[in-house]
Amino acid sequence: MSNQDIIRVKNFIHGEWVEETGVEYTPLYNPSTGAVIGEVPMTSEKTSLAAVDSAHGAYASWRKLSVSKRVGFLFDMRQAMVNKEEQLAVSIALDQAKHISEARGEVRRVIEIIEAACSIPTLIQGETLDGIAKNINGRVVKQALGVFGGVAPFNFPALVFGWFIPYAIGVGNTFIYKPSTQSPLFMQEMGTIFQEIGLPKGVVNIVHGNRSIPGTWYENDKISGVCLVGSTNTAKKMAEACGRGGKRSMLLGGAKNFLVAMEDVNWDVFIDNFIHSCYGSAGQRCLAGSVVAAVPEIYDELVERVIEASKKVSVGDAMDPDVYMGPVISAKAKENIENYIEIGIEQGSTLALDGRNPEMPEKNKDGYFVGPTVFTDVTPCRRIAQEEIFGPVAAIMKIKDLDDVLQLIRQQKFGNGACIFTQNQYYTEKFIAEADVGMVGVNVGVCAPHPYLPFGGIKDSHLGTDKVQGKDGIDFFTQNKVATIRYAPPAGVNEEGERTDSDKSVRSCVAQ
Repeated sequence: MSNQDIIRVKNFIHGEWVEETGVEYTPLYNPSTGAVIGEVPMTSEKTSLAAVDSAHGAYASWRKLSVSKRVGFLFDMRQAMVNKEEQLAVSIALDQAKHISEARGEVRRVIEIIEAACSIPTLIQGETLDGIAKNINGRVVKQALGVFGGVAPFNFPALVFGWFIPYAIGVGNTFIYKPSTQSPLFMQEMGTIFQEIGLPKGVVNIVHGNRSIPGTWYENDKISGVCLVGSTNTAKKMAEACGRGGKRSMLLGGAKNFLVAMEDVNWDVFIDNFIHSCYGSAGQRCLAGSVVAAVPEIYDELVERVIEASKKVSVGDAMDPDVYMGPVISAKAKENIENYIEIGIEQGSTLALDGRNPEMPEKNKDGYFVGPTVFTDVTPCRRIAQEEIFGPVAAIMKIKDLDDVLQLIRQQKFGNGACIFTQNQYYTEKFIAEADVGMVGVNVGVCAPHPYLPFGGIKDSHLGTDKVQGKDGIDFFTQNKVATIRYAPPAGVNEEGERTDSDKSVRSCVAQ
């Protein structure tokens, strides 16, 4: 890529592209090749505050727009994304290096989320209670709060946009969105879509940079709430800052997810879902399978089948349709994953399949690749069984029975998701009832709820008030206003509705 081809990422403020001068720019890499493909601004506090002012200024008129007109923009946004579906997917495959097939799936899922958000006229309806007392009724209405700020991780640049922005603006708020500096290109495409559909200026602003961007939000009276998908450590720091600033917060953190195989497992279903869960997105997602727990009756066979299937997973360029798994996001991420592999070995687990330094063609030799990696003989106290690796590393452990693994899940600090593979109804219902996580899967490897349902974990996997999408998304981005209404009869009518003046006749349409 020549210097002329370098992508200079811009901020999107008040409906216009803004190229900031006099600030540092950080390189943007293509993880499949390791080549620099662009540069991203470390936006100044002044420009960040300009985005806040833009969103705050747009809020008054945007919230007064009828709900049908606001949702009309969501319909237009959805159609524009359908029209540019491949272009949007390529933007994700280029800088985030999610394999193009998965990038297409991510864009389609966001389109589905926007379709769900188009139900806002129904979802935002309030409640009434008649007859609280004589001539007194109650009413609850859901109203927007103001300006929200959102911070996205590198791994799902489109999905997190879908979780935050359609619901936020659909109910009447305005938004400031900070994409990851490692995967900003999807939102560059979306800013152009905002212009094409005529979204009013200031309703959505896009600002790039580091943690100093949300740092301008916490004490700012113009900001009502903050959203994040990121690490648990970052979520905890933001929760504390939001608490000090009195901001509403929706903060999704880290995970360590179990795939549990019982003695009656359907092997074809399990292996297909294991591959998708552990190696899809190169293991870089909050619902990736990480710990595979098997009962003694099938442990040996599971190990054999998993290793055999893992060896067949092809690794390569994210744009290559003939491979299954692309690279990880950065050289630093690759190094971190390889450090965990060393830790697993040092702590006594068996490295049954080593994914370090897979063989790559010349054009990808500088890419950030880690192949499928499998540890066996893993015990619960080892770090690879407890800490989030965020890469294609599976740790297989032997469990005594269902109660044993349920206890292990309860003991871990994370509580995002867990999946069980069984045909037994008792196992199924017990797992759903007792697995100490926010999302449960049965015979699925990625227990991501459909867009109509809330998405989010518990414990250290989720901080703040509500989960994302569905009714939880509506609740987070609105506040309940309660009206108590006393009504009295007009002059000349008593409390029973009878006229008190001289004319007490009753008119009727009965034929005379």
